[in-house]
Amino acid sequence: MTNIEKLKALLENEVIPDLEGVIDSIFQTIKEEGEVSLGEKEELEELQDMHRECRDILVEIEANEIDEDEAKELLEELIDVISGEEK
Repeated sequence: MTNIEKLKALLENEVIPDLEGVIDSIFQTIKEEGEVSLGEKEELEELQDMHRECRDILVEIEANEIDEDEAKELLEELIDVISGEEK
């Protein structure tokens, strides 16, 4: 499996669904409580930006605009982020 394929799989199967789950959870909290704290608003904006960036990477993969080296670098960054969150 190439780095591009690994990156695509990680984004599609783990990162994007996880981001969407957290974003949905925040929206549910807003719906239930009727308001949002400044911290929650900032977190939501950051998560939405990350989600958008991940989607953009998938578009670049589909358009063959990412090479193996760039995919490896992005893959390593994502793994570091995921590993840091699990600690």
